[in-house]
Amino acid sequence: MSKYTTGEIAKLCGVSVRTVQYYDTRGILVPGELSEGGRRLYTEADLKRLRIICFLREAGLPINSIAALFAEEKPESIISILLDEQEKSLREELAECRAKLGLIEGIRSELKEIENFSVESIGDIAHAMKQKNKLKRMRWTMVLSGLPVSALQCTAIVLWITHGFWWLFAAWACVAIPWGIAVSAYYFGHVAYICPECHEVFRPRLKEAFWAYHTPKMRRLTCPTCGRKGLCVEIYTDKEDQKV
Repeated sequence: MSKYTTGEIAKLCGVSVRTVQYYDTRGILVPGELSEGGRRLYTEADLKRLRIICFLREAGLPINSIAALFAEEKPESIISILLDEQEKSLREELAECRAKLGLIEGIRSELKEIENFSVESIGDIAHAMKQKNKLKRMRWTMVLSGLPVSALQCTAIVLWITHGFWWLFAAWACVAIPWGIAVSAYYFGHVAYICPECHEVFRPRLKEAFWAYHTPKMRRLTCPTCGRKGLCVEIYTDKEDQKV
């Protein structure tokens, strides 16, 4: 039967000698034999045990759990449970890391649209991204509510051209104009803007906001606090925020 020194068994498992010695002190890898000179000698069984320990450590299990595991008479079922729990924990950590990575990527993307940014600008963008889903839902609600109006417009134009039914287009206008006013008032009543200069959150007048140049994320406005005119970051505001 093969015998291995501390250095040899460490090399076979790809760990350091100090790691093997540490497992010895923790009682989870006690050498099977000692030479006449007092050197630790490990057997094939010890080698298999170390490989199991390394696997469990790579899976993220703590030393205390591994030590308790080897203290059991039948550790097989316990290993399965421990691995299930570790998998659950790692998946949760992975989801958190992906969320943080998404936040970082989002901030980087937003910063590309700002010529001169500061630490405060990053805070503004982070605040805007927290409300991003609410803003997206509101926009989709507006789009869906506008589908019947758009369908009526297309129908009215086609019937006017093909059959001369101009009155249907007039009926569409009577519906579309109030709808447009109502949707605009609703939209600008639920958004605010952050000035990248003084970082003030403000709500512009409806007329100014409606006609201002804009991108999907920003609008060119005049800040009422510092007077700067330029692109401001659009954010969603809750009713509670509107009362402030």
